[in-house]
Amino acid sequence: MAPAFPLVLIVDDNTLNRKLARDVLGAAGFATLEAATAADAIAMASQEQPDVILMDLRLPDADGAEAVRTLAAQPLTAGIPVVAMTALRLEPGDAWVSDAGFAGAIPKPIDVEEFPEVVRRFCRQSG
Repeated sequence: MAPAFPLVLIVDDNTLNRKLARDVLGAAGFATLEAATAADAIAMASQEQPDVILMDLRLPDADGAEAVRTLAAQPLTAGIPVVAMTALRLEPGDAWVSDAGFAGAIPKPIDVEEFPEVVRRFCRQSG
């Protein structure tokens, strides 16, 4: 039986970024998992099947786009939306986001008031 709350995997090598995202999402009723590397994120996603993955683009062992391709190629994780979390300036309709395989992008620093609803919109539908 699936939990009533969305499960979010936060992937960022910056501890403070992970903590902020975890705290904001936790206060909004989300359950969270955390990973600091692409390898840990891929293993965790396979095992835990989160509703969405928030992926930093620059990780110590791989870039976020490489991790997204790996997740998309694996049957257990192919259906999980992966959202880029980036400090890069985003323009509406930036093609690199979808071209890289991301479901969308969220700019950093996050807007703590809007963040939970933005993440909720990316969560895969259960049922």
